Amino acid sequence: MTTEMGDRQFGLFVTRSAPPPVEVAPLKTQLLKWIGNKQRFAHEIVGQFPARFGTYFEPFLGSGAVLATLAPERAVASDRLAPLIDLFEMVNGDPQRLISSYRARWQAMMEGDKVEVYLRVRADYNENPNPFDLLFLARSAYGGVIRFSKRGVMNTPCGAHRPVSPESFGKRVALWRPRIAGTRFVCRDFETAFEEATSGDLVYCDPPYKDSESTLYGAQGFSLGRLLDAIDRAKTRGVLVALSIDGTKRSGRKLVELSLPDGLFETVTMVNCGRSMLRRFQMEGQTLEEEVVADRLLLTYDPSRLR
Repeated sequence: MTTEMGDRQFGLFVTRSAPPPVEVAPLKTQLLKWIGNKQRFAHEIVGQFPARFGTYFEPFLGSGAVLATLAPERAVASDRLAPLIDLFEMVNGDPQRLISSYRARWQAMMEGDKVEVYLRVRADYNENPNPFDLLFLARSAYGGVIRFSKRGVMNTPCGAHRPVSPESFGKRVALWRPRIAGTRFVCRDFETAFEEATSGDLVYCDPPYKDSESTLYGAQGFSLGRLLDAIDRAKTRGVLVALSIDGTKRSGRKLVELSLPDGLFETVTMVNCGRSMLRRFQMEGQTLEEEVVADRLLLTYDPSRLR
């Protein structure tokens, strides 16, 4: 659920709390198992989007949960991880090949030593990054954590869970494909994506978070300052921007400090994310009853005026 905060709860950079979200049907079926996946509460985020907008942009694609929940008629989704973009392009353009590749790796894991097969796929990916290995790693790695060493080597261990069957994955592809059919996928930096957005377009950002482990996928070299500058320039052009970013940790007892420009965002709300899978990964699978987290959702607009 979304918890409203009082006006100026987070300082001068925001003026008011966002209204309750518009009711949006949840999309409960995830395509990728992915750390930081917004699948369970993407409908709350979409519920704060304007009723009408031009092109939808998502420059930090990740799992694509918000994109698929929104199912826009016209969208541009981008990410710096080329195999991830290739994967989504195949959902649109060559789904059977993607499903077949998943089936081959899944069968090898079911018929052989699970960890050994996982490590072989991971080694193949590190030698030659590609969408087929990335898909299987995302579905079988611990917690969907895509983590890289400083040398750029994916090093997440195998998860204890059983990856979804090829039949289940095929059904997920069939469900997602029409929802992302209007999307163009591009491998690029977020600043380039912002430059393409024009007045009346909507940009949703889910960047690496300040409190996240720095070796998580997407976190290396990320600059929040660059992102805030891009948002400021876009807002000046009339682009509408929504930003998911650090909120509360430790069951609400810790509020992550952020330095945000005064006047850039007009409204804020908090989205309850449940227990932190990242902390569970870092602390070797503990239940972490005290690690419930919530994200800030910052908006450069007032949703109540655009409904």
